[in-house]
Amino acid sequence: MLGFELVACLGFLFVFAVFGFSPLRRSENGAAADCLDGSWTSRRLALFLISLPPFCRRRGSVDLPALGLAWLGLALFCFMLPRGKGYLLMSTLGNSTNIFWHECPVGKHERQRLLDQKGCVVWITGLSGSGKSTLACSISRELHTRGKLSYVLDGDNLRHGLNKNLGFKAEDRAENIRRVGEVAKLFADAGLVCIASLISPYRKDRDACRAMLPESFIEVFMNMPLELCEARDAKGLYKLARAGKIKGFTGIDDPYEPPLKCEIELSQKDGICPAPGAMAGKVVSYLEEKGFLES
Repeated sequence: MLGFELVACLGFLFVFAVFGFSPLRRSENGAAADCLDGSWTSRRLALFLISLPPFCRRRGSVDLPALGLAWLGLALFCFMLPRGKGYLLMSTLGNSTNIFWHECPVGKHERQRLLDQKGCVVWITGLSGSGKSTLACSISRELHTRGKLSYVLDGDNLRHGLNKNLGFKAEDRAENIRRVGEVAKLFADAGLVCIASLISPYRKDRDACRAMLPESFIEVFMNMPLELCEARDAKGLYKLARAGKIKGFTGIDDPYEPPLKCEIELSQKDGICPAPGAMAGKVVSYLEEKGFLES
């Protein structure tokens, strides 16, 4: 029969093959965080359990078959662990009580004076196909010609990276807007005119973003009729939604809640949609009137 010492040695090699020799990791706030894919704490625990069978065999004090089963269970557990994922034994998410805000000597006002403008968020909301992205780029171009720094956060573009793990269920949409709101807040704090272009169909989610920047949040409502947006259908999404190939599509089988008190509302005039440049001019004029284009 294979001796427990040999089994323990094989187990030792197996666990280290699974865990590797990576050093102790640290969380973002600098606190040590033991990871299942390479922490010394996990390896010490594994080695302790592996060393029990031969130790207890020499002592003759413990049921060896039971210890063998315990070791086998540990080996199977190690084998089933996802490798390279960095799963934390001690998570700081949702329980960040040991972090502190660090102030820097160069603040928002210093950055605004440097750029000769005030940071703000222009939040463009409306149905798919209403012209949000086109307007966002037109505003950015107009600001650029005036020597003002801006950045566009486009909903589709963000789903290629920052929000690529989110779907279109209500809770995913809410998290999508929350993340964009936090990023937009950082851009505004940096002194930029941040132009966020998203359907953002739910009023409470947009209001939550407004609450982050109550004095610097400009909501622009692209109030274009569904018929116009569906007639455009540049991405072919309405056609897919009507065919039932896309579920939860805003305006078709998922609601859009229009703003109640937006700063700017853009709509058709006599059945004609204004040119993107004209709409962008209206937004930029508003920013100028409110003092955002000067420090």
